[in-house]
Amino acid sequence: MPEPIAPRASLLEFPCDFPIKIMGARTDGFAQTVLETVLRHAPDFDPATMQFRASGKGNYLSLTCTFRAHSQQQVDALYRDLTAHPMVKIVL
Repeated sequence: MPEPIAPRASLLEFPCDFPIKIMGARTDGFAQTVLETVLRHAPDFDPATMQFRASGKGNYLSLTCTFRAHSQQQVDALYRDLTAHPMVKIVL
């Protein structure tokens, strides 16, 4: 009988390009706040690649930042910082 395969700690192989979507109310400073948070965890992130999408009524803004992730710990720390911010409603 073959040996069972041990589960991997992560489904991702690092380094990899990792997209993260951040949603919040469309207010002054939201995009800048998100950008500053992303850059704290991924200093090589290129702000010019940030994608913006307003909701149908324009009340909310979705930002997608694809950064070069080097570890699961980096991804987790960024997610925790973003979800803890009062301007951020959802992080995917």
